[in-house]
Amino acid sequence: MKHYLLMAGLLAVLIFSSCSRKSYVYLQDMDDMTEYPIPQKYEAIIHRDDKLSIIVNSKNPELTIPFNIPGGGGFSVSSDGTVTSSSNGADNGKSTKGYLVDINGDIDFPILGKLHVEGLTRNQLTELIKNKLIIEDLIKEPIVHVDFLNFKFSVLGEVGKVGTYEVTGDRITLLEALAMAGDLNQQARVDRVAVIREYGNKRRIFFHDLRKKDIFDSPCFYLQQNDVVYVEPGSQQAEQKMQRRYSLWTMLLTSVTTITSLVFLFTK
Repeated sequence: MKHYLLMAGLLAVLIFSSCSRKSYVYLQDMDDMTEYPIPQKYEAIIHRDDKLSIIVNSKNPELTIPFNIPGGGGFSVSSDGTVTSSSNGADNGKSTKGYLVDINGDIDFPILGKLHVEGLTRNQLTELIKNKLIIEDLIKEPIVHVDFLNFKFSVLGEVGKVGTYEVTGDRITLLEALAMAGDLNQQARVDRVAVIREYGNKRRIFFHDLRKKDIFDSPCFYLQQNDVVYVEPGSQQAEQKMQRRYSLWTMLLTSVTTITSLVFLFTK
């Protein structure tokens, strides 16, 4: 009779396992030990409202002073390379605030003036500034480093922790973003995870099925600044169907357990 009880217990485990999150298995079509190529080289694109850190270095550090202070219009470089300043040093704290990309996609860079940076990658902006410094004979061999100071994204919908998240650097995947947001909950549609992305003055929405490896080919697998991830809830009809199925299995389990207990009592 112990075998009957053991079988009933195993049946219960199987039933509740099948009713839990079977449809939430990610990347179901990936094969074990199979290598999949990475088709894209990811680079974050600069958008409006981004805040950028831009640092200029060279063999002559005194020449880089005006370029490392946002809004440092009080500095000038003479033809012989002499740096003069009308500032009393009170603006030095601005260097930590970065350059905010305005609504037109521009930044106001010291001496070089307005630069249109929207749509560029960090490497492209680096080369742009380096070339301008060389062409205008300001610094012969400049070293320019560009970084994001406020890379953020938002996650909404059926996840554990809805919110806006900031990350260091500019590289985060959609799966990592969902992990930061506490993963999908029981009501989520794993086949309708959307990423809303801005392109200039337009927005586009991309849908993803997390059960398939095609997600790696999506242009949104690596998130961009200000992306919005939205996880749709399951339809009410699907939820009701799942609830009915769960109730049926619960009733069946109760019946099996009751019968097993009765048989055990009468054959004791």
